[in-house]
Amino acid sequence: MRRELAFALFFFVATPLISQIDEVRRITESLCSPEFHGRGYVNKGDSIAAAFLVNEFRKFGIKPYKKRYKQSFKLNVNTFPGKMNVRQNGKNLTAGLHYSVDPSTRAYKGVLFPTEIPSHEVMNFDYIRQSITEIQSGSGEANALLFDCTAVSGDTLKLVKSLMRELAEIVPVIELVDKKFTWSVGRSQKFFPFLQIQDTVFDKQLPIELDIEAELIENYTSQNVIAYIPAKKKCSKTILFTAHYDHLGRMGANTYFPGANDNASGTAMLITMARYFQKNRPNFNVMFIAFAGEEAGLVGSKYFVEHPIIKLKKIEFLINLDIMGSGEEGITVVNATLFEKEFELLQQINKEKNLLAEIKKRGPAANSDHYWFTQKGVPAFFIYTRGPNKHYHDIFDSFEELSFKEYEDITTLLVEFVHELQKKQ
Repeated sequence: MRRELAFALFFFVATPLISQIDEVRRITESLCSPEFHGRGYVNKGDSIAAAFLVNEFRKFGIKPYKKRYKQSFKLNVNTFPGKMNVRQNGKNLTAGLHYSVDPSTRAYKGVLFPTEIPSHEVMNFDYIRQSITEIQSGSGEANALLFDCTAVSGDTLKLVKSLMRELAEIVPVIELVDKKFTWSVGRSQKFFPFLQIQDTVFDKQLPIELDIEAELIENYTSQNVIAYIPAKKKCSKTILFTAHYDHLGRMGANTYFPGANDNASGTAMLITMARYFQKNRPNFNVMFIAFAGEEAGLVGSKYFVEHPIIKLKKIEFLINLDIMGSGEEGITVVNATLFEKEFELLQQINKEKNLLAEIKKRGPAANSDHYWFTQKGVPAFFIYTRGPNKHYHDIFDSFEELSFKEYEDITTLLVEFVHELQKKQ
């Protein structure tokens, strides 16, 4: 009888979630389409995404908290809205594929004649100092530094990257690489042209032409999107589900970053959880927050913690969803070492239901929106999937690369986790 009851409960929990996978795919594909401009700050891609999410919550009958879906905040952000032209030997190079511009680069139009810092000299400060002196004196043709980092790795590469960022404040810098690019969001303009270029497309002996438009937007208005489901009976405690919906935006008018796995997938799962709890209201209140500004340095979540619309001490637990598009290798739980009882509960549910290949324990890290809540004493997990899809902060993180292999099992795990938390009250 017990086994039959357990099966009935599992079927009750899983069936509504399984039926929503087509909706998850639709939401994810929409969020990472070109019309959303990479959910960044060029063409107000973040605001387009926010309006889309509000409409999704409304469509499913999920209410705002105290009549407002949006919590606005401001940030400074560097953008690349227009020209992004890099040419060598008459050939146009492709942004995001052949080269990447540092997100804090200023606008620039001109020709660079780089002087090479060979791999074996990248830590020779006298050699580098002499090269800079020659550039600044105008005694030769060179007007930029070229660091060949293709044979540099480990701690040395970290030191060289730090050095290049310092030097890019006084002279143009090119970093020659043989690995794929990862991009981010800049909050200021402090660098001369600072480019990474693939060694397979770059000729060290030839100059390179640049025409880069950059615009620093001060006090740009972005917004968190918040929805809320009250408990079945009046309750002071709240479960939070969070996910950041923003991404990197555009590197020029012709290149955008889809951000499918990071984090259109987690945002879609956030709406899945909202739909489930709308139909199956728990004993806790449940709040759903889609944060903006995560890629710019956890800005939206920091603002929320500093301007909370609910008392942080009333948050029973926070579950932050990021990179939810795979799961073939299982999931990783950040903060697992801080909240061991809750982590053991996840492990127990996973074992009983035979859901995921592995739930990996990880300690605290400031790598997503859970961080500021943890700093304020809010119990929180940050959960992300692991699998063969390794695209991250690049132009290849597209909807077509997502498997959603463990979507059903992850959502079942999360629903069961909330149900078990209720029982312990």
